[in-house]
Amino acid sequence: MLHQQIKPFRPDFLWGSASAAYQIEGAWNEDGKGPSVWDLFTKIEGKTFKGSNGDVAMDHYHRYKEDVALMAEMGLKAYRFSVSWPRIYPSGSGEVNEAGLQFYDNLINELLAHGIEPVLTLYHWDVPQALMDDYGAWESRRIIEDFDHYCTTLFERFGDRVKYWVSLNEQNYNTNHGFITAMHPPGVKDRKRFYQANHHAFLANAKVIDSFRKYVPNGKFGPSFAYSPAYPASSRPEDMLAFENAEEFTNNWWLDVYCRGEYPQIPLQYLKEQGLAPEFEEGDLELLLKGKPDFVGVNYYQTITYDFNPLDGVAEGRMNTTGQKGSNQSTGVPGLYKTTPNPNLETSNWDWAIDPIGLRIGLRRITSRYGLPVFITENGLGEFDKLQPDDTIHDDYRIAYLKSHLEQCLQAVNDGVDLIGYCSWSFTDVLSWLNGYQKRYGFVYIDRDETDAKTLRRIKKDSFYWYQEVIRTNGGKLTE
Repeated sequence: MLHQQIKPFRPDFLWGSASAAYQIEGAWNEDGKGPSVWDLFTKIEGKTFKGSNGDVAMDHYHRYKEDVALMAEMGLKAYRFSVSWPRIYPSGSGEVNEAGLQFYDNLINELLAHGIEPVLTLYHWDVPQALMDDYGAWESRRIIEDFDHYCTTLFERFGDRVKYWVSLNEQNYNTNHGFITAMHPPGVKDRKRFYQANHHAFLANAKVIDSFRKYVPNGKFGPSFAYSPAYPASSRPEDMLAFENAEEFTNNWWLDVYCRGEYPQIPLQYLKEQGLAPEFEEGDLELLLKGKPDFVGVNYYQTITYDFNPLDGVAEGRMNTTGQKGSNQSTGVPGLYKTTPNPNLETSNWDWAIDPIGLRIGLRRITSRYGLPVFITENGLGEFDKLQPDDTIHDDYRIAYLKSHLEQCLQAVNDGVDLIGYCSWSFTDVLSWLNGYQKRYGFVYIDRDETDAKTLRRIKKDSFYWYQEVIRTNGGKLTE
């Protein structure tokens, strides 16, 4: 739809940016912190770009005051960060590590002192290695109680100061790479285990939301879903069916459980026939119904286009983790769908489709299907940034990307989407998991690479000043 007049973002719109503990903190074994699965996984030869890891990362653990001062200079209204579970419970459960709690106390207080709303993510992939060793982490129901215990510790400690909470970050993406592509811990390929681990994560999510209502009754809570709205490759009925399959299996499977407390029927029936459906126990369905969120967190980077895939068709394909454009390969599920390039869209150097309107489409789909507020918890462009001799970084491509997506956010608001806020990914450059340090997302450049931590200097990019003006004008700069 086209609007003759555009109303602005709400006055209390949360202009923010985001990060994750393993990707920025460093201090991987300091002050009583236990190892996470990523502390070990990144040390396995060949798993990451040039063997990069988060041992030092961006050294945010020691430099958080400097980073928060830069956030305040930019004018951020919100900052989304994750808590490292093994920093709080080095063994996953048992005795709490007071030094870990104190670090996040200090960070939260520093944010509030600068007028920045803390948005706390409970889990951003760094499950304690001790739980992986003990019972396979998310493959066991035991994790439900351990996760709830960890989360309630944070609710009790920080609930008086933190209003916005995110439960599981990109459960769909993380488990896909953990159990389908084997690119994340535990590094296996087993679809049955994939669906069972996801079921345990859904139950854990619901249980902590139920606990949250008791400990932080005035807070707001939601999962953060890696949402790639599906497109059909063409209007051929076969492609339309593949698109419907993909939307059900790659999006609604998670969103329906989060927002409705129930699995979508058509995918569940298919998985039962294939012997892949998760195993339910008494009380599971009742628990899922207790997990309805206050908002849907959306991590949006791209749409994905699908076409028909026969029973003997495409399954696995190589993922571009090097930035060599054009190296990504089609993937799919035989008999359901396969991915295909969209000729109408440009792509990044990592072969991610750049589709601002796709964000608007996704926001509308969520609003129409679930009727919940939406919080964009990640959106950004990872690219090769070059530090100039005069200490400048000219990232016009990032400004263009963010501007085009924020323009579509404004259109979505005028369509009727209740949009709480927008957190770019990311504030500073981060360790981009498998992609190393060369794939940069931040408004602030960090002087380091895969093999050398260098000076770790913080250097503001052109996009820093651009977003500063967007925030100052509450999005008015977007319409200039």
